[in-house]
Amino acid sequence: MNVKEATDLAAAKEVLAAKEAGAAAGAPADEGKPAKAEGRTDMVGKALGLLVLLGDEPRGASAAEISRRADLPFSTTYRLLGSLTRDGFVDYEPDGRRYHLGLRIFQLGQAVSNHHGFAGTALPILRRVTEQTGEATILSVRDGIHHLTVNKVDGPQTFRVTSDPGFLGALHTTSVGKALVAFAEDEDRERLIEELPLEPLTSLSITDRDAFRAEIEKVRRQGFAVMDEENELGMRAVAVPVFNSQGTAFASLATAVPVFRLSMEALVALVPLLQAAAVELSARLPQR
Repeated sequence: MNVKEATDLAAAKEVLAAKEAGAAAGAPADEGKPAKAEGRTDMVGKALGLLVLLGDEPRGASAAEISRRADLPFSTTYRLLGSLTRDGFVDYEPDGRRYHLGLRIFQLGQAVSNHHGFAGTALPILRRVTEQTGEATILSVRDGIHHLTVNKVDGPQTFRVTSDPGFLGALHTTSVGKALVAFAEDEDRERLIEELPLEPLTSLSITDRDAFRAEIEKVRRQGFAVMDEENELGMRAVAVPVFNSQGTAFASLATAVPVFRLSMEALVALVPLLQAAAVELSARLPQR
């Protein structure tokens, strides 16, 4: 069975489930049937809305989940997802029946990044840091309740860091995320501390609200953030904020390593190097 056949089969099952659920709830008989033709502009807006929703789902979502979140009929959602998948804006995972943002979105994001100077301007600085540390260097910005990897330079050794450009990650389990929260504007910082979903990614992830607040206060006092297997077992990282002219972080810069290569003490010793690079990035990057 090819991907298209798998997609159609999964969709048929979801349509059937949606109809059965609607009948059980007393929904109108025509619920779930294709909606009447809508204006092209309206449909473009709906399609873009689906992409935004998928951007908030790093692990992907089913068509039924997306339909509920978008408050659209399932048939409309499925039709739009099919078009977006065909054009490469969305990827479909047959095994889990889940949709993810596709390669075309990444390509467009990279074009925007280059246009605004992040990727092109930051790359030489990230390369220099990696040359000095021998480890991966990562530049991230905040995207709502996630951090977005803008650029990354891998170290020369074979073990790769998996947070590639375009990756959306948790704020509370990563060093880059903690730095972005700790040095956000006061109102944003307080809101994030109180409202971030503190879902565990490993057994070491912070899931207690008071513990997370204490962690952010510690980051603010010491000027850097660490991650010690909280986001991914076997990995640790240290990050510093990249400040704008108002003194808040518009990006964060990190070094990430496997635990067998550097101790936390050795990793923290790299903070001055990262801070010097962050000052240079602050002067060169367009500030958001």
